[in-house]
Amino acid sequence: MIRVTYIEADGTERTGEGKPNFSVMEVAQSAGVEGIIAECGGACSCATCHVLVDPAWMDAVGAATEVETELLEFSEYVAPNSRLSCQISLTQALDGLVVRVPPKQG
Repeated sequence: MIRVTYIEADGTERTGEGKPNFSVMEVAQSAGVEGIIAECGGACSCATCHVLVDPAWMDAVGAATEVETELLEFSEYVAPNSRLSCQISLTQALDGLVVRVPPKQG
């Protein structure tokens, strides 16, 4: 199993586990992470699973796709380390990944 640590907007840390090829979003939902809404269910069409990847993990995770970047333009807390968690597939290289959930938009 591959572990992912989520730091919620209020600082609460939750750790979830998933198998290879599960998405970071799917693991977040299983772990009950606040702020990962995933309205589109992982279809990369809503940006409600936005996370900020810990800078130490950016090389391992990789850059956002063009579609992700376009969707993230509508998010309030976009940063160079922004990704849609539905688009990050787990691999053994991501065991221990840390992501932060940005504050709620509004």
